[in-house]
Amino acid sequence: MIWDEKRLQELVAARLSGAKLIVVANREPYIHRNHNGKVEWIRPAGGLTAALDPVMRACGGVWIAHGSGSADRQTVDQASHINVPIGGPKYTLRRIWLSRGQEEGYYYGFSNSCLWPLCHQVFQRPEFNAEHWEAYREVNQIFADAVIEEAKGGPALVFVQDYHFALLPEMVKRSRPDLLLAHFWHIPWPNPETFRVCPWGLEILQVMLGNDLMSFHIQYHCNNFMETVDRMLECRIDREHFAIQRSESITRVRPHPISVDTRPDHDLNEWDWKTRTQELRDELGLGNLPVILGVDRIDYTKGILERIEAVDLLLTRYPQCRGRFYFVQAGPKSRDMVRAYSDLNWQIRLAIEGVNARHGSECWSPIHFLNENHGPERVNALYRMASVCVVSSLHDGMNLVAKEFVAARGDESGVLVLSRFTGAARELADAVLVNPFDVGQMCEAIRQALEMPMEEQKARMVRMRRHVQHHNIYRWAGRLLAEVGKMAEDGQPRCSELMQEDSQVLLGDPAHWFPMGAGK
Repeated sequence: MIWDEKRLQELVAARLSGAKLIVVANREPYIHRNHNGKVEWIRPAGGLTAALDPVMRACGGVWIAHGSGSADRQTVDQASHINVPIGGPKYTLRRIWLSRGQEEGYYYGFSNSCLWPLCHQVFQRPEFNAEHWEAYREVNQIFADAVIEEAKGGPALVFVQDYHFALLPEMVKRSRPDLLLAHFWHIPWPNPETFRVCPWGLEILQVMLGNDLMSFHIQYHCNNFMETVDRMLECRIDREHFAIQRSESITRVRPHPISVDTRPDHDLNEWDWKTRTQELRDELGLGNLPVILGVDRIDYTKGILERIEAVDLLLTRYPQCRGRFYFVQAGPKSRDMVRAYSDLNWQIRLAIEGVNARHGSECWSPIHFLNENHGPERVNALYRMASVCVVSSLHDGMNLVAKEFVAARGDESGVLVLSRFTGAARELADAVLVNPFDVGQMCEAIRQALEMPMEEQKARMVRMRRHVQHHNIYRWAGRLLAEVGKMAEDGQPRCSELMQEDSQVLLGDPAHWFPMGAGK
């Protein structure tokens, strides 16, 4: 049975027994901004918000996030709450207000100049700045206080998102040891030798073990985390059941590969899709040529420069391809306050100008750069318009663009060129898999994708779509929440009890987790 919103609702009702669900994430799912004298709302770019929004619609509860929009303060009540989605509320958004200094130190500083490059093996040196560390600690405490306030003394499951809040679990547990905490780390976890260079690594690990469940996309990152803890802390490691005991607390470590909502928000018929994609082609001046697509935040981990080099090499090796396709790179600027990101945006523009100058003509420029935020409707149209989608991440926990592209292809055509260094590559084996550091291999993969017969395209796409549909965002949330719900029902077992657990119940089909057949 394919997981859906209803099945997830049944699981939450059965497993959480009325406990409040509190999600903590840096980014908010809906942003209000002042635009042309009016207040409007937008959905921000990013896989995390797109993935979690349908889960929160199904489960209800509170999403705590940084209020970053220019009109965010105008649209909340006195408690900084607003019910979302707009027009059909399903859950509450609690906005946290940060000063510019706090945002620069916690977000641009420690989170994205230290932890992000530390966890991504892409040769960007992390910055270890004591002031950024203090800002990170301060903001984690602000969010922890908001969690405690939202829990209101009752039972709650706190679902912490990503590397922005490594310190929050222990801060919450100090005041509310009864609360259950699950932390999903969306980015890779590095090997112990890499992580140990962080001056505050020991403290980060100690407080992360305040979580009842620590979750990553793939088993490899779980292994790295367990090995890092084993090397740096005095604690008991249960490798058979993937649990860590420190003092009287137990932290379970599990892989839960995140996915997407495979039900399109804009479920148009085939004729409507053709109309919409043709309008987009006309707007961008693409004619009827095949489109190679990249959709990314502008980030040095995404391999965008390598992708452009591969297109350049394709046009050099095979000059007969000139004038035969367009490459469209779509994505907004990201983290401009960090110099590595502002430099990258300039480098991408320079590289594109060079390719267009070398290979273009008066009536054809091979690369189009859409350097702006794109809403879900436009991104879906881009996915449906593309003949080839290139995901060339140099290192990625999962990469939801790959799964979004597959989910969008109701016509069962199109080819995915996918980096081997993404979590998604372990699931989408029918993509054309590449090493993005090998530009020549990337060039040949793109050529293979452009020339792939329609029959083979459909066979590959059907298999990938089947996998993504069965392993969708509701199944991801169901498996993760069921695991935490089991802890709530049983109480946190000691390691001796963990030894006797049947690991198949924990890691097998979620149907085993429903009490008395609920959700079947």
